[in-house]
Amino acid sequence: MILPIIAVILGLVLLVWSADRFVDGAAATAGHAGMPPLLIGMVVIGFGTSAPEMVVSALAALDGNPGLALGNAYGSNITNIALILGVVAVFSPIAVHSQILRKELPILTVVTLLAGLLLINGQLDRLDALILLGAFFAVMGWSIFQAMRQRGDTLAVDMDEVMIANVMPLKSAITWLLIGLALLVASSKVLVWGAVSIAQSLGVSDLIIGLTIVAIGTSLPELASSIAAMRKGEHDLALGNVIGSNLFNTLAVVGIAAAIHPLEVESVVLYRDWGLTMGLTLVLFLMGYSFGKKQGRINRFEGAVLLAAYITYMGYLGSTVIAASAA
Repeated sequence: MILPIIAVILGLVLLVWSADRFVDGAAATAGHAGMPPLLIGMVVIGFGTSAPEMVVSALAALDGNPGLALGNAYGSNITNIALILGVVAVFSPIAVHSQILRKELPILTVVTLLAGLLLINGQLDRLDALILLGAFFAVMGWSIFQAMRQRGDTLAVDMDEVMIANVMPLKSAITWLLIGLALLVASSKVLVWGAVSIAQSLGVSDLIIGLTIVAIGTSLPELASSIAAMRKGEHDLALGNVIGSNLFNTLAVVGIAAAIHPLEVESVVLYRDWGLTMGLTLVLFLMGYSFGKKQGRINRFEGAVLLAAYITYMGYLGSTVIAASAA
């Protein structure tokens, strides 16, 4: 039991560090290639911050651990909205200025609903994977179109400032990109082994471990970038990190895992984990979308409600672990 715990801790530390290096290297490389900052933020950084979930879930699927793959994806979505946005909003209410984000909120809601419909039959086969990945590429295509068309958006201004503050020579950018990617894969492998071993030792499903330890760990890059954006008053960037990550998780992370190995889905995933994800996504849509002339905003009270929902959910999952261990 001690060795798996060390593997999880070491895997998470390396995962977060390597993901950060990978994102910095990828963003700087894209900048040298002439990619617009907004496009870098929506596609390159969005992909990079979801890379931990993507690699962990893919390796879990390869190893025949579908619960870990799904738990990582949906647990990360729940963590992103309830924990990360909850923490940010409690310290600094989030005002939504970006027109692009207002358009992405209903897209995220529809995408989450689509994912739930595919889970109803209790499995995700390769046809489902194709549907998810097809939707992912469609959303990415739309994002690229929006980024090229609305370069004056407030999200674009925030990304301009981020890119200026993180200038990196091309050689260094490529070096960190490659090092980050290599360590990302290696640390994910260590993390998956440790997480599965802990689940087996405690007598709980790998789904629970994926929803808790692994999901929190792989969401740390989003937490770090959102807190950094909050401190600079870049609220649209903080919200954009979460929306982009959840789109990647729901479509690409689950889609890639199911394409590698068809996934058997426990019924509890649909009514508990996806259900909470759908509920939180609807709440985020109602908070962040501007109806009429009302500006979208997540205030401190709403942030506290999101945090309370996350603590309650974690408490419930913790009680299932205790019950399973005592059985």
